Amino acid sequence: MTRLERNVNIAAVVIPFLGVIAAAALLWNHFLGPRDVAIFAVMYILTAGGVTVGFHRLLTHRAFQTHPWLRYTLAVLGSMSLQGAVIDWVADHRKHHTFTDEEGDPHSPHAGRGAGLRGALAGLWHAHVGWLFETHGQASSKRFAPDLVEDPIMRRINKGFPLLALLSLALPFLLGFALSGGSLVGGGLSALLWAGLVRIFLVHHITWSINSICHFFGSRRFDTDDESTNVFWLALPSLGEAWHHNHHAFPQSAFHGLRWYELDPSGWLILGLERAGLAWDVVKVSTESAEAKLKRGTVSV
Repeated sequence: MTRLERNVNIAAVVIPFLGVIAAAALLWNHFLGPRDVAIFAVMYILTAGGVTVGFHRLLTHRAFQTHPWLRYTLAVLGSMSLQGAVIDWVADHRKHHTFTDEEGDPHSPHAGRGAGLRGALAGLWHAHVGWLFETHGQASSKRFAPDLVEDPIMRRINKGFPLLALLSLALPFLLGFALSGGSLVGGGLSALLWAGLVRIFLVHHITWSINSICHFFGSRRFDTDDESTNVFWLALPSLGEAWHHNHHAFPQSAFHGLRWYELDPSGWLILGLERAGLAWDVVKVSTESAEAKLKRGTVSV
């Protein structure tokens, strides 16, 4: 990783965090309104969904197929989450599945972190944030994401990541400015703070929690060779990604929530796209497949 890449990642972690501190101080003085909440919600769902449905389930695992225009739109929205350029993200994640919780996994909290409390804390730090300064974006795209490398439009989206990062901040500012009747402070800057920096901070840390918390704490029921877990309280904010053990048991499944009560908004969106004719070849886990992979002594699904 170059010094520039490391510094950019540091800025991407620190600046939204400073935004959260500023937001907390301003909230104390009631600097938050329904307009900011609405813009925040829209930007959160669009950019987080761009990661969960686009980067992850569509581009990384090919859990369903869709039209090129929707494929590229999801790639753009995922890029606006500021988690890295699309091809780098996909290559990192495919490498994670190739070496899950073993040497070579870009963000395992277990591999090479040592034993005891100190090793556990070091592993959690690495999986959550530390890997961004060491192994982030270092997976070979030619090896792990050749299908995206060969796509000229996807390469253009990948190269345009810095502009998409700026758009991710400019869009909430412009929406807030326009919807407030041209107010710079009460409209544009307020939306930039909440729907820009605070939203990026939350999407970042909820996503990174899948790398750290969902490989350390939680429940397991399938026979897998890794340390992945399901964490129910992260399910809604992660848009269903926190059923991470289910995902590692069936990586290509479009649905991570495999039981009726396992809330999976990303899966619901894919189901909606399928019913609207915008998604097809949607991969689903049969009851028989789930039963066959259960660990001994586990209650059936």
